[in-house]
Parts: sequence; C-alpha cells; structure tokens
Amino acid sequence: MCWNTSSAFTPVGLALRCKRTRKIVRTLGDAAQILIKEWPSDDGEEYIAAVKACVDAISGQIAPEQFREALLRAADEAGIAALTVVRR
Repeated sequence: MCWNTSSAFTPVGLALRCKRTRKIVRTLGDAAQILIKEWPSDDGEEYIAAVKACVDAISGQIAPEQFREALLRAADEAGIAALTVVRR
C-alpha cells in the first residue's frame, strides 16, 4: 500500500466551504483523510467513486493521477473549489 504516494500526483488545493478551511492534497493519505473526515457530504455518486478510486490508488490498482481526476469530479459535485497547486 502506498499511502504517501505523490510522485505522479499533482497536488490539489481544496476550499472546504463547511469549515471555511483550505486544504492541500499532496498524497493519497491526505486525500483519504479529507474524504473520510472532512468532506461535506457522503452520499454523492462522484464522492463514492472518489473514495473507491482512492482505495484503488492506495492498493496500486490505478495510477494516483486517475484518482486525482475522480477527486476533482467529487469536489465539483460537492461545490468545493479546487485549484491545481504549482510547485516552484
């Protein structure tokens, strides 16, 4: 299992409106934490797909970048602003 995989994962900044906080998702572990503990709704189709994709990425069944796309769709579904984080 690759909880901290980040080499092929472009970081995503999320503005969680319910907590008025901003989070940067850099690893699959970060993503799992946010999806399970901080996501505003747990009943959307894209949310469920993102959770499954996170598990699949952690177990090596899909590439981390594929999970990132699922996370972006779930963020859109939940009305969460998502930004690509550019590294310097």
